[in-house]
Amino acid sequence: METKKPIIEKEHVVIKFTGDSGDGMQLTGHQFSDTSALMGNEVVTFPDYPAEIRAPKGTIGGVSGFQLNIGKDEVRTPGDFVDVLVAMNPAALKANRQWLKAGGTLIVDIDAFTEKNLNKVECVNPFDNDDLDGVQIIKAPMTKMVQEALVDSGLDNKSILRSRNMVALGIAYWLFQRDLSYTEDYLREKFSKKPEVAQANIDAVKAGYNFGENLQYIRSYKVNRAFITPGTYRNINGNLATAWGLLAAAEKANLPLFLGSYPITPASEILQEISNRKDLGAVSFQAEDEIAGIATSIGASFAGHFACTSTSGPGLALKSEAVNLAIIAELPLVIVDVQRGGPSTGLPTKPEQSDLLQALWGRNGASPIPVIAASTPSDCFEYAFNAGKIAVENMTPVLLLTDGFIANGSQPWKIASMKDLPEIKPRFVKEGKENYFPYERIEGTMVREWAVPGMKNYEHRIGGLEKMAVTGGVSYEPLNHEVMTFERAKKIADIAEQIPEQQVYGKNKGKLLIIGWGGTFGHIYTAYNELLEEGVEVSYTHFNYINPLPKNTEDIFKNFDKILICEMNEGQFLKYLRTEFPQYNYKQYNKIQGYPFTISELKTAIKQNLED
Repeated sequence: METKKPIIEKEHVVIKFTGDSGDGMQLTGHQFSDTSALMGNEVVTFPDYPAEIRAPKGTIGGVSGFQLNIGKDEVRTPGDFVDVLVAMNPAALKANRQWLKAGGTLIVDIDAFTEKNLNKVECVNPFDNDDLDGVQIIKAPMTKMVQEALVDSGLDNKSILRSRNMVALGIAYWLFQRDLSYTEDYLREKFSKKPEVAQANIDAVKAGYNFGENLQYIRSYKVNRAFITPGTYRNINGNLATAWGLLAAAEKANLPLFLGSYPITPASEILQEISNRKDLGAVSFQAEDEIAGIATSIGASFAGHFACTSTSGPGLALKSEAVNLAIIAELPLVIVDVQRGGPSTGLPTKPEQSDLLQALWGRNGASPIPVIAASTPSDCFEYAFNAGKIAVENMTPVLLLTDGFIANGSQPWKIASMKDLPEIKPRFVKEGKENYFPYERIEGTMVREWAVPGMKNYEHRIGGLEKMAVTGGVSYEPLNHEVMTFERAKKIADIAEQIPEQQVYGKNKGKLLIIGWGGTFGHIYTAYNELLEEGVEVSYTHFNYINPLPKNTEDIFKNFDKILICEMNEGQFLKYLRTEFPQYNYKQYNKIQGYPFTISELKTAIKQNLED
């Protein structure tokens, strides 16, 4: 009798779970990624879901997906093309067939491939033609399986069918030899008040796993554990890391944290997480709109709190006037902008580096502020912390840019120790100081001291009118306005002395320098590394500090014949660099499709620019 095909060992494998937005694909993907991380694999994820709360069932517009890349070595992207595709209906398969590798594995709920569902997406039965030749297909009757497995669960049929995604998860667990215990523990905790629901989902996972155990001639996959630096790790997404970075900064500054915000996709999770941390003294306020959100944060800053607000592109536009109030009042404030596709409502659930020019210049008057961009889900913690440090120590609002890709994506993160984080020193005026002037600069800096309500003898005027230098009184004097404009600008420029110098991957001199910024790091770095392995000589630098730019930026640029800037917009960082350093030979590669770069397209673009 013929036996099962052997297990295939791979350095990394890309899996994508797809189905209707109500099929639980995000939960399924999260469980698979968390289990893989706990079993010692490197993991990077990319949730991809529609903006509609519930698009028409069985349509392309309603397809929700969760892609992840697991590996034994360092993984920096969720992958381009997938080794394994799970499709819960014809719409999911049609929307994602192009991403399945030749020779990959397709898992489908064959019960969903009815004539009615096929007609909804205007396609013929894909199993009746040669479109899937070479693909290993697992046709699982998941609908019937879950109904049979849960027949004695006591749940109604609608509730039973909600567990269909757990059958798919069980099959995937078998295919990759994953441990079921992590998911069983999760389900028992999640449904602790409804043990019958927890048990039903556990039974559904086991039904899928047992189905896989009985498959004949199906190859399965093995991805060995990664070598990981010892420490305590957890899987973390960018929004959670951002919230924790803000909490850590507030603790290091010994200030109570206040977040005034308004829910907006894809930033809402920051507000949710801060609201959960009352145990750390955090206070959150869900305002009635974006303007009220930042206005309450400015009030909290004036009162001596570590103040922050979170939003996305449309909300940042609404907040712009209040940002300027914080600028002219010179109050510390962290503004987190989780970028998404624009303009207007645009693509609320899709990533794009769409707000850079708005962050730099989207306010009236001369209004410079520090702009920082995180580049991975885990380093959102570091850059949120650094944004808080810069804001508090320089008495300025700071704008932190993330995006939907790294905000919702996740990866293992070595949990930071508070003792290893740098000190944050608020600029409070010292009690007992005589002749306090609110806009007098601390010696050797352009930073003013911070006096808060309740500090006797340090009362001062606050508001949006121009301040008189030193005294802080309202001033309409032309020369004073010019003096204050230059002082505020110099304060921001001086921050270049506080941030690290820009680093270059590869040689410091050559024909082509690749540039990225923000959340494109993983894809560009992987493309750069693969080109090096192929013998293509290029260099790469990635920017996290945008304004001010690191002080050695021009020293790097002058050593390269051409500079290729890769960004997910129409060329906003390119425009900025041309303003700052117009003399260099800039090239550009852009993508504005609501999806991250692929490594293959980046490599093609880099090679073309080398040859031109």
